Amino acid sequence: MRRKLFGLLAIVMIAAMVLGACAKPTEVPVVEEPVVEEPVVEEPVVEEPVVEEPVVEDPWAGVEPAKEIVWWHQHTGSAREESIAKIISDFNSTNEYGITVTAEYAGGYGDIFNKMLPILNTPDVPDVVVGYQNQVATYQLADAMFDMNELINHPEYGLTQEEQDDFFPGFFAQDVLSLFDNQRLGLAPNRSMEVLYYNMDWLKELGYDAPPTTPEEFREMACAATATPFSGATEGAASPVGYELSIDTSRFASWTFAFGGDMFDYEANQFTLNSPAAVEAWTFLQGMFADGCARLVTENYGDQTDFGNGTLLFTVGSSSGLPYYGDAVEADGTPFEWSVGAIPHTTPDPVMNIYGASVSIPKSTPERELAAWLFVKYYTSAEVNAAWAKASGYFPVKASVADEVTAEFAGNKDAYGTAISLLPYGVFEPPVPGYDFVRDNVVEVVMTSIVDDVTADVKALLDEANAAANVILVEQLSQIQ
Repeated sequence: MRRKLFGLLAIVMIAAMVLGACAKPTEVPVVEEPVVEEPVVEEPVVEEPVVEEPVVEDPWAGVEPAKEIVWWHQHTGSAREESIAKIISDFNSTNEYGITVTAEYAGGYGDIFNKMLPILNTPDVPDVVVGYQNQVATYQLADAMFDMNELINHPEYGLTQEEQDDFFPGFFAQDVLSLFDNQRLGLAPNRSMEVLYYNMDWLKELGYDAPPTTPEEFREMACAATATPFSGATEGAASPVGYELSIDTSRFASWTFAFGGDMFDYEANQFTLNSPAAVEAWTFLQGMFADGCARLVTENYGDQTDFGNGTLLFTVGSSSGLPYYGDAVEADGTPFEWSVGAIPHTTPDPVMNIYGASVSIPKSTPERELAAWLFVKYYTSAEVNAAWAKASGYFPVKASVADEVTAEFAGNKDAYGTAISLLPYGVFEPPVPGYDFVRDNVVEVVMTSIVDDVTADVKALLDEANAAANVILVEQLSQIQ
């Protein structure tokens, strides 16, 4: 009985296993995860702060130009004096500000310099003054000069860009002094250049067809002229000579430049009066005096007189003297062919000494300074500059009038045009404080000694002068405020 029960149970279990194998598997439902969207976070809009440009107040807005100002100048001679008088009269009658300028002749450049020194930064200064760059630099040691940069670009009172660009670049830049943080301490109304004046008819009689270009040619021609008088010389005039030297530091500079030297080392900031080129130049000139082919000018403008009467073949002087040389040549009724050229040089190209005083404004009051600037602006304008150059014989400073002015002097054998053509070769004497005192020392100690005593040691004299010059420079620079 128990065996049957076990058999039945086995059959049931087998049947259950078979049925389980045949059954479908149970499907597990797929549960999809919900999509969770990230919240959109908007970046806050950051507004750039509005930066307002600071309002720059015009310091000249409330300034009324002074009604009366004074200009110290050095101009003499009928043509120049008449031209100055007309310029002043025209300005006084036409300027819209009611300014009246009084022009006063205050002596030569040296006289004006000496008058200015004790009155700097006082009410007694003139409102406009003529002066070389080195003189104005000396004044500025006392912070006594008005910086024209304050007004030159002013929208109402200044110069337009076109007016500024009309200046010859070298002339325009000459009054911006790096020693004083590039302050503009002047504006150029004119410039001139050291040139060689020569008697062409006399050169032809001596067998030459052109003026000298080298020192050797210069010496040869000068000595030939000393030995052979000019046929057109004024009867009873002085004995002939090839060259007359006027004692002036600009002559010293011009001959030093022509031999490839300079007066000043702008990197080392010191004078170089004893450079090898200076020694060579002045040894050369000393030799001409020793040979009797050169002599000193003994009176003011005596070289112009001797050149005009046909007893002097060569002289070196300012191009502004062209009208006066022309008058001297015509004076005795026996004119000859003459002209100007580059100073004989050892360099590949000429090296020409260009100089000229500018007009500057001493510090006073805003009213006086503004009135002075308005006159300076007028005086250096193109139309006035052309008239002044024609009357004075100076070079104009504005490119737009150069051809017009050159045509005015075409009758002078085109000497004026020749001089202007040499402008690209120009260099300048040092625009440093104390140069006036150095110039005095060069004249007194060096130039006269070299030619008075043809056995003098040129280098020793130049060493002495250079040491003294650098002492003066150090003393001057120590005064910068």
